[in-house]
Amino acid sequence: MAAVDLGASSGRVMAGTAGPGVLSVEEVRRFPNGGIPAGPLLYWDVLGLYRETLAGIREAGPLDGVGIDSWAVDYGLLDERGALLGNPVHYRDPRTDGVPAAVAAKVSDRELYDVTGVQRLPFNTLYQLVSEGDRLDAARTMLLIPDLLNYWLTGSIGAERTNASTTQLYDVRARTWATSLASQVGIPPRLLPPLRDPGTVVGTARELSGLPVVAVGSHDTASAVVAVPASPGTNFAYISSGTWSLAGLELPEPELGDAAMAANFTNEGGVDGTIRFLRNVMGLWVLSETLRTWSTSDLPGLLRAAASSPGPASVVDIDAPEFLPPGDMPARLAAACTATGQRPPSGRAAVVRCILDSLALAYRRTLRQAASLTGRTIDVVHVVGGGARNELLCRLTADACGVPVLAGPVEAAALGNVLVQARALGEDLPDLAAMRALVRETQEVRRYEPSGEGDWAAAEARLGSRDSLGRNA
Repeated sequence: MAAVDLGASSGRVMAGTAGPGVLSVEEVRRFPNGGIPAGPLLYWDVLGLYRETLAGIREAGPLDGVGIDSWAVDYGLLDERGALLGNPVHYRDPRTDGVPAAVAAKVSDRELYDVTGVQRLPFNTLYQLVSEGDRLDAARTMLLIPDLLNYWLTGSIGAERTNASTTQLYDVRARTWATSLASQVGIPPRLLPPLRDPGTVVGTARELSGLPVVAVGSHDTASAVVAVPASPGTNFAYISSGTWSLAGLELPEPELGDAAMAANFTNEGGVDGTIRFLRNVMGLWVLSETLRTWSTSDLPGLLRAAASSPGPASVVDIDAPEFLPPGDMPARLAAACTATGQRPPSGRAAVVRCILDSLALAYRRTLRQAASLTGRTIDVVHVVGGGARNELLCRLTADACGVPVLAGPVEAAALGNVLVQARALGEDLPDLAAMRALVRETQEVRRYEPSGEGDWAAAEARLGSRDSLGRNA
């Protein structure tokens, strides 16, 4: 199978195989991705992504199926002919500034959360669609990125549930579109396409000799969580670590209480009807922007130097809004340290250590809060995705959280993509337990035990308490 995994900074096509005792993926094509400023807006080059996706699928050779996953919330608008009305706008574009407050004047945050269970973030699909204004008049359908590419492959219009659940337009309990809510905020319900479960065969790819196209867990985190190698009966948390970090728990039902809302946790749909109860943590974006600012690619050398620095020394709230847009992250880190009465990091190694300590601290805060809100304990943290390669970050996460960290698989999103495809195409993988057993059997995982080093409680105290949106008060 071909697993197309589109991230915010790069995309790739992986050739995957699944069967009894066998699960593997191999990269066959990688290509850059990112925002393109043009005029007043920041766009995605979705046509370029489609071109690269087709090329990668062809390079993967004879296949039984293809599935596409990507980042969440962003979308393309189609007119009545099914033509794209314009390149999708990047979620980091500031066009939604002030929109959440305007929406709250029509629908209270409590009502929004009670229906959708989604964390209030300025780039949620609901806020982006509201910011479109009169442009929606010409639109007939809204398709999230994987659904848009599936449409171009097959001609079939639909919305896969795990990604639909991130939009703030999906009723997390009824598992339907929240059409009444959409109407209240001025979004025409006609834009919301028919919903699909992960594992649905969407159709066949006309340009690829009739290759079956499967709607996988099309939010990349949903696919990644499928491949978390958790053992049955363990109290596990997960961190899907990449440009963003998604940290949380897997639940059978959404948690929609006042405390969860005040803590700004989200309830997103997972494969097989599960709920991903999590918060977005800023992730390795801050580190990658720092390297870009310095015009260096020597991350291994910087990590070695950072590992020898004492910590946690200076820490920041890595989720603060000033770290969301592109820019000079080292300067922002220094300003944030100064604002909280800390000495800014001096030298590149210290800056990298500040970022990773701050990330580990954010994981600690998020996972402890998730456990408290749900009445659960956490015995182990699974780190999957690209961040599982970062030995220093994994070690610091174990220290900060005070429980073992199991790091891997790195290619969790692609593996989860392949597993859902394999089941849809007839492989005997009846549930998540069977899928995860195959992951444990075939994939390398590294264990990090807490060392007891570092006063993480004191580091946390430097940042103070959080307000109702999860920001430092």
